[in-house]
Amino acid sequence: MSPRFRPSGAGYWSERPGFLQQMGLGVSLCLGTGLAAVGMTGFLVISSLLQSAEPAWSHPAAHGSVTGAAAGAGAAQERPAADGRPDGLPGDSPLYRVGEIGEVTCRAPELDQEDPESVEAFAHDIADCLDDAWGSYFAEAGMEFSSPNRVYWHTGGHSPCGAFPTEGTAAFYCQANHGLYLGVEDVVAASAGSGRPEAYTFLLSHEYGHHVQGQARILAEFHEVRAGAPQDEADELTRRKELQANCLGGVFLGASEDSLGFGEEGRENILDDVVRRSDRGGGHTHGSADNSRMWTVHGMDRMDPGACDTWDAPEELVR
Repeated sequence: MSPRFRPSGAGYWSERPGFLQQMGLGVSLCLGTGLAAVGMTGFLVISSLLQSAEPAWSHPAAHGSVTGAAAGAGAAQERPAADGRPDGLPGDSPLYRVGEIGEVTCRAPELDQEDPESVEAFAHDIADCLDDAWGSYFAEAGMEFSSPNRVYWHTGGHSPCGAFPTEGTAAFYCQANHGLYLGVEDVVAASAGSGRPEAYTFLLSHEYGHHVQGQARILAEFHEVRAGAPQDEADELTRRKELQANCLGGVFLGASEDSLGFGEEGRENILDDVVRRSDRGGGHTHGSADNSRMWTVHGMDRMDPGACDTWDAPEELVR
């Protein structure tokens, strides 16, 4: 399907495939993330976890509890069992019970970052693959799923979550209209003109992770819990949400890595990009560099959304 174009001031934006509807929902239920930007029991926490940036615990639905380098990192301490999930956090989800997402075969499109049409086509191709991968996974979990509306802008406009672009935000997800928003030229500028396709693939997979949260009703619970919370608690909830999106994005990246052909160098480029988009300066809403990298690695290695339950993770893993 060719992109559809509609006027927006002096330029245009394109929509595909879930065509954007004028819903008039306002800014409530809005989730925008920028480029800046089962009651789990028996956690295994490795004392050197934060230094190694390798998570050493997993959701019970995942296969095994210690993976990769973390398995040999040293003695583990078992977290005391709890009677279910702590009060006030999003609950268990069928999303966590299916297991690995399975290998995802994607077409690896060419990318010329200096050509907006090439960037837009690349973004659509990756989003097509995300639609297929997550649509199949939700079907296996017995959950309803619909693809997000794609709004790829070439000039400014308005969403139910506010105007775009804004400073420091070249891509975001808007829960109010299930919109995946991306500035075709803005994302290139925000990535310092990078010609590495994996950087844009991570960005899309992270924002799509928020759509996955929305389809699983995790976002609805998040908004309910966050409403009226003190600022420090609200920021921690936001970090848990953002780090889960990193992990869910990593699940897709790990499952599609072979077909997209990024290789070890591409993987490191992705993780470097993750660190650049972690909390810097005064903001504490996306997670530290170590934790941002750690959750992305965990998703890539495990390829299992059950390993991405940040809501029941120890506090030190969501700082």
